[in-house]
Amino acid sequence: MSKNKLSRRGFIKLSGAALAAGASGGLPGLAQAAPKGVSTGKKAYLPKARGPRVVVVGGGTSGLTIAKYLKIENPGFDVVLVEKRAMYSSCFSSNLWYADVIDLEFLAGHSFLDAAKRGGYVFFNATCTGVDRAGRKVHTDQGEIAYDYLVLAPGIDYDYARIGVNDPDTEYRLRTGYPAGWMTGAEHVSIKRKIENFKGGVFIQTVPGGNFRCKPAPYERTCMIASYFKKHKIKGKVLVLDNNPDIAVKKDGFHAAFNELYKDYVEYVPSVNITGVDADAKTIRTEFDSYDFDEAAIYPGVRASKLIEVAGLVDAKSPQKEARIDVRKYHVPGDSRVYVTGDSRPMGFPKSAHLANSEGKYVAKVIAAHAAGKTIDWTSPASLCYSMVNTAPQEAISMWVSFSYDTTAKAFSPAKESTGTDEKRDAAKGAATLDWAKALYGDLFGEG
Repeated sequence: MSKNKLSRRGFIKLSGAALAAGASGGLPGLAQAAPKGVSTGKKAYLPKARGPRVVVVGGGTSGLTIAKYLKIENPGFDVVLVEKRAMYSSCFSSNLWYADVIDLEFLAGHSFLDAAKRGGYVFFNATCTGVDRAGRKVHTDQGEIAYDYLVLAPGIDYDYARIGVNDPDTEYRLRTGYPAGWMTGAEHVSIKRKIENFKGGVFIQTVPGGNFRCKPAPYERTCMIASYFKKHKIKGKVLVLDNNPDIAVKKDGFHAAFNELYKDYVEYVPSVNITGVDADAKTIRTEFDSYDFDEAAIYPGVRASKLIEVAGLVDAKSPQKEARIDVRKYHVPGDSRVYVTGDSRPMGFPKSAHLANSEGKYVAKVIAAHAAGKTIDWTSPASLCYSMVNTAPQEAISMWVSFSYDTTAKAFSPAKESTGTDEKRDAAKGAATLDWAKALYGDLFGEG
């Protein structure tokens, strides 16, 4: 299959392909945890379960995928998707909206209700507040839900302490005044307005270290903002302050775009360790310098969702407070009824949409197999990722990756035979960028 032409069927085939396999295994056992979170004692107002109930918390890419594919793997499952948002809006593809490559309908014109109806599961609009693993109950602000299996796919939270911000007042000002733009639709709207109203000067885009959500995305955003400035002849530049020693992925393609397309609009500064932000003075402080800005999208660093901490599932060794799970079966050690997927799992896989979709299909198979008294071999998740770097014409670069597992070292590494990049920008990959997103939306929501 050409990586520049992606049909919906090809997308699903790639996502679910068994690109690598390993023997099953687990981590040391863990006793059942005490109840976590606050319980009202009230049952959630839901239809009576008509089979083993699987509760999926989180309606992002991972949760939506798992809810759908659990019903495909075992139609007898009673699946409930718990999601705190009433309206969906995706982070993936949001950069394209900033440069008017797509409209808002492209990002947000998808319905949780329609996805549930088409997928044969229940959508429950509620906020998960905790988990009682001993009693097999999920606490929500709308009451308790008993489960046979539980999947936690709550995504990420920001970690502002990693950029020297430790007081709630400053953090609040940064969250609302200079949002990172990798979690909620409101953040995307705010950044879009910043770009449209920008009169000139310095627009800072920061890039964190560690395993952050969608590693190519801050650099793609840089290109999209620079493209907007260039098109509208705005006298400004995007100053990229990167905590990493170089661009994390697809660096040749992004550097080429910065140097060849946006030489007058982009300045890239690597190895920047931010130590504080003065929101009043509009200044970012680092170990050696300070940088003034007129506008900014400040990406502070990523940690697992705080729900993982509330549920008592944080891996003490994880600097990003990710979950403690069997890294090949995704369940909590000693508890094969509770799983953690998506951006809160601890493996070094990309925190990307395609990979979350791919691993979600595998986890659905794992749970279905367990319910049937069976086991399956580990299958690597796969990710195909496009990054738009030019808008006139629409051109992109791409990468793809899957993983192998070393049972001796107990470590993952990219599989050489199915990992690579295509960093020469062209219109074919530009078109494929949109095809990829449409195929993913189609898979998540049963559209098309």
